[in-house]
Amino acid sequence: MLGAARRQLGSGPMLGQVLRRLRPATAAAADAARAYSAAAKEMTVREALNSALDEEMSADPSVFLMGEEVGEYQGAYKISKGLLDKYGPERVLDTPITEAGFTGIAVGAAYQGLRPVVEFMTFNFSMQAIDHIINSAAKSNYMSAGQISVPIVFRGPNGAAAGVGAQHSQCYAAWYAHVPGLKVLVPYSAEDARGLLKAAIRDPDPVVFLENELLYGESFPISAEVLDSSFALPIGKAKIEREGKDVTITAYSKMVGYALQAADILSKEGISAEVINLRSIRPLDRATINASVRKTNRLVTIEESFPQHGIGAEICMSVVEESFEYLDAPVERIAGADVPMPYAANLERMAVPQVDDIVRAAKRACYRAVPMAATA
Repeated sequence: MLGAARRQLGSGPMLGQVLRRLRPATAAAADAARAYSAAAKEMTVREALNSALDEEMSADPSVFLMGEEVGEYQGAYKISKGLLDKYGPERVLDTPITEAGFTGIAVGAAYQGLRPVVEFMTFNFSMQAIDHIINSAAKSNYMSAGQISVPIVFRGPNGAAAGVGAQHSQCYAAWYAHVPGLKVLVPYSAEDARGLLKAAIRDPDPVVFLENELLYGESFPISAEVLDSSFALPIGKAKIEREGKDVTITAYSKMVGYALQAADILSKEGISAEVINLRSIRPLDRATINASVRKTNRLVTIEESFPQHGIGAEICMSVVEESFEYLDAPVERIAGADVPMPYAANLERMAVPQVDDIVRAAKRACYRAVPMAATA
């Protein structure tokens, strides 16, 4: 197009005017084309996790997977589909129903330089193995003055699912984030799942990798860069999923999707919300959170887990310590109800945050909520 313009108009002032008009249009078209090509492929979170495991096992023979039903059954949620056939029973190990037993074996293997990936059918079952995770895996590097590395990943579904009751619905983000020596990752999208799992497997320290059962089947756009086998996301770095100027919303795992839905609703009412996908709970990207709050002057935190001593409380404290003078409104904290998860579907829905809860909290922070007296 530009070549044709030059041939027809020569090199005089008129050409300059034409080119100035054309360049923004052609640049916009090129940007759109790049965006389309980058996001043309979609991948489910399940596929992202499976491909990450496959590629890391292919690249490093010290990586192996173990857990209940990960082999013959191909995983309770089919995350390990095809891996037994490809890598054999020495690297994809079906274990007895004894989390304490196989987690201890895995930690011992990591002591010897292997890179185990331990799958818990649900992180609620990690309670059976928590002594190995905290007292063996998390502390050994410190207690050995750096002589022992423990390159191990503990992964599986975490948090509320649907109709599985109090003993299978807990979120363990705050539990494990409390422990020095552990890294705690919480993926939301297919890009998160793939990039963070690869980073976790390559990391020299123990990583708790908290997935969400309800996200496994969700599809997300994924770029060619993310599909590259060398791709990995940095541990400890959050992602700004949506930029905004009026209020900061922090979330992780499934709640990121809820936060983005809430941001769409808020935008129609003139509130510009910035949504931060935490990705990493420990280490926590305090710099990104505080930079956002210093821009928007308001904060809403969201999590599925219990409110007391939670991730939201830690984020609030970080902002109070580092950015208190920038706040124009009290921090709003949205969390799960402070009760064991009900089994009944209607009560279960009331026990976990919903999109409307986030919208109302953001409006309160922006002083846009309708006073109770006005609705009477």
